[in-house]
Amino acid sequence: MITESKLLDRKILRSGHTYDQNLLWVVTLMTAFSLMMIYSASIAYATHDGGSPFYYLERQMAFVAVGGVAALAVSRIPMIRWKKWTPPILIASFVLLAAVLFGREINGAKRWIALGPVNIQPSEIFKLAAILYLSSFFTRRAEILKDLKKVWFVGLPIALGLALLLNEPDFGSTVVVTVIFLGLLYLAGLPMRWFSMIITLCMVALAGLILVAPYRMARMTAFLDPFKDPTGKGYQLSHALMAIARGEWFGVGLGSSLEKRFYLPEAHTDFILAVIAEEFGFFGMLALILCYAWLVWRAFSIGKQARDLELFFSAFVAKGIGIWLGIQSFFNIGVNIGLLPTKGLTLPLMSYGGSAVIVMLCSMAMLLRVDYENRRKMRGYPVEG
Repeated sequence: MITESKLLDRKILRSGHTYDQNLLWVVTLMTAFSLMMIYSASIAYATHDGGSPFYYLERQMAFVAVGGVAALAVSRIPMIRWKKWTPPILIASFVLLAAVLFGREINGAKRWIALGPVNIQPSEIFKLAAILYLSSFFTRRAEILKDLKKVWFVGLPIALGLALLLNEPDFGSTVVVTVIFLGLLYLAGLPMRWFSMIITLCMVALAGLILVAPYRMARMTAFLDPFKDPTGKGYQLSHALMAIARGEWFGVGLGSSLEKRFYLPEAHTDFILAVIAEEFGFFGMLALILCYAWLVWRAFSIGKQARDLELFFSAFVAKGIGIWLGIQSFFNIGVNIGLLPTKGLTLPLMSYGGSAVIVMLCSMAMLLRVDYENRRKMRGYPVEG
């Protein structure tokens, strides 16, 4: 019986391409669309903050340019080297997370390190570092997952990173990294009874963190009925919902959003999806959601191919990137439509922000690299070391 994966493998072999052109084009077009929407969503704030309507667009274009160069470099580095470089990358991410404590405070949180005119957000680097660490660990020490007394050892570096994230505080990134950790644990073959126990412990811990922080509890209650306090805790969500409702099926047209004109806070960052829905309507928002769903599916497909080819580190990395992209986009979309409480997470490849777009472009380049090495091995060529 010919499975779907075998049919896909045959299609790849027949195409003659050395990399996934569809993946590259989707990422490129989504990034180009994000620049257009960042300009549209930020024009009022840009005029107010920078004096020029192109203030945020010019900065994001510079970030994308840096991310493009970095992604090109990442795509040329064999995955075996990333495996060797995992320890220093993980240590560097810890150092940056610790340095944040002495960094700039914005809206009551210290999540950025100021370097001249730009700010670095170490939490984005730690997400990728966590994927590399877990992927490397599971290919070297998978037998630990069969011994309950040793399983906790896997999570020590992740626990340290989560503690530093909570100290910022950055609850959203904490949840994202936790889901990545749990997802890769499951894919690594952790026995279901232990996996269920770890999920229960994580859920209890996250619930405890919400209960002990009054502002988190306020967010949890506000999203259930944002119009109960439309000028207070429910302000952002109520205006996001009004933007989405105003867009109806086909939107009010590019540049015609009213909510971006100082009504909706963070219109070009955390709530850019609401502006997209207002200007392009339900079908425009749906098209973007389908793009994210396709990217996640492609990441898991590439990971499955790598596993079948016994490139296990690459398989975990590809699937880890898929989990990251899927859960963070799900959280951001959920916040914008009122399905989840506000968490301060950007929409991958779409929201304004230097660290987020640079690291995500590098992650997409790493995914392309995994696919490139898959194709080489499928054609009988040695994987580059």
